[in-house]
Parts: sequence; C-alpha cells; structure tokens
Amino acid sequence: MTDPSPTPHAAPEQIEPLHVPMLRIIEVGLAAWVVALVVTLLVPALHEGDRDWWPWACVAGFVLGGIGWAYVRRGRGNARDAA
Repeated sequence: MTDPSPTPHAAPEQIEPLHVPMLRIIEVGLAAWVVALVVTLLVPALHEGDRDWWPWACVAGFVLGGIGWAYVRRGRGNARDAA
C-alpha cells in the first residue's frame, strides 16, 4: 500500500537542552551533607557502637561533593563544550 499522506515528511524540530543549574544542585547537596554531619554528631545514638562510621560517611560525601563542585566551577563539567 502507498502512504495516504501526500505531503513529504518534515524534518523534526531541534530540541534544545534544558538548562540545569548544576552548581546550585551541588551546593544543596553539600549543605545536606553538612546537616547530616551535624545531626550525627549531636545525636549520640547515631555515632556510637556499630554506627561509629556514620559521621565519616558524611565527611566523605562533603569532600567528594566539594571535588565535584570545584570540577564544575572550573568549567570542566559543562555539557555545552562537549562535541
């Protein structure tokens, strides 16, 4: 059977990428790790016994987030430069 539409297929419109504020997202994540660290240090049940590693997990999250923040801040995490 033949195609019932007599018009040729139009090229799809270019879709523009969404702007995502990565620095703001990373900063919110860093703040969340700081809050988690403060809470784990203030509540003794969250850093004693088998949970003695919980504050270190918060520190690790903050440090790794800081590395990510510096990476994106310097412009190396920008998708617009990728080609």
